[in-house]
Amino acid sequence: MSANTDSLFTATDINGVSLGNRLAVAPMTRVSANEGGTATETMARYYERFAGGGFGLVVTEGIYTDKAFAQGYFHQPGITDEEQAQAWRPVVDAVHRHGTRFFAQLMHAGAISQGNRFRNATVGPSAVQPKGQQMEFYRGKGAYPMPAAMTEGQIADAVEGFAASAARAVSAGFDGIEIHGANGYLIDQFLTDYANRRDDRWGGDTRRRTTFVRAVFEAVRARVGAAVPVGVRISQGKVNDFTHKWAGGDQDAEAIFGALAEAGASYIHVTEHKVWEPAFEGGRDSLVALARRYAPHVPLIANGGVQDAARAQEVMAAGADIVALGKAALANPDFPNRIRAEQEVSAFDPAILGPIANIKPSELAA
Repeated sequence: MSANTDSLFTATDINGVSLGNRLAVAPMTRVSANEGGTATETMARYYERFAGGGFGLVVTEGIYTDKAFAQGYFHQPGITDEEQAQAWRPVVDAVHRHGTRFFAQLMHAGAISQGNRFRNATVGPSAVQPKGQQMEFYRGKGAYPMPAAMTEGQIADAVEGFAASAARAVSAGFDGIEIHGANGYLIDQFLTDYANRRDDRWGGDTRRRTTFVRAVFEAVRARVGAAVPVGVRISQGKVNDFTHKWAGGDQDAEAIFGALAEAGASYIHVTEHKVWEPAFEGGRDSLVALARRYAPHVPLIANGGVQDAARAQEVMAAGADIVALGKAALANPDFPNRIRAEQEVSAFDPAILGPIANIKPSELAA
């Protein structure tokens, strides 16, 4: 191992949960669960290869949280009942065999659901047509349907879905919980000015639009207790609006990251297309640097575009405590071991995500 990569292999912890190094696997939707949303042996093998490859932390793909409107994709895994929760146990055990920590990312798709076996309609903060087109590699087609504005009862049910699912995840052996507040899904819809036009307590200026994510966080924290890490993933861009930027710039960053810090988030997981670049046109600071400024004592995970050790160190120098890899991890499930051994890393082949972004046999053989 080269001396200049030592910082990537120092130990750290999140809310008392120890991590062997600073390299994590980012959540990536792989639509490979059974039709009923239960995790599979294929998924166990898929996640275990990252643990065997030396990553200190693995975060699951987004797991749907209720049997109403949460599911976003057909063959997405859920954790809505005991059967689904226990199906995760062999996956957790496979990761833990290598000493790697495993966090469950909990997700509600909201208005951009494109495959839900429980409902034919969608809901969101407001009746606003989502931008963009459904993703064909996740079995979608055409424009997103117009969602119905959520009622108070539906909002309460969604919050409870997150909390109950978090408790199930802990019972299944997961080491921590990540609340998916990024990439255009329900929590991000509440945070987004054009998607959230409510005039009640759930809408308004940026600070008021953080009410929903704070409610979800507080419900999860109350359900799992103080010892379990509970973090939140945050982005500007969305799967249906990739280049979106917060209209309020630094002020929005202060409102969002400050609210999460005040709520007591165990960590914030920032994701951008190129996470080291300035967050806003004409600005200088990346979203990582802004998160560090406005949540100075909260551990930060950074994800987006990092393909090699040098870039990972650059992102850590900007304020990240942990760097999460997506495409680079798919191309190199043993990325940490390769870096330790000073071996070359492979380039990502986008063919792995087509025509459907499910787990391919070739991945498990690698």
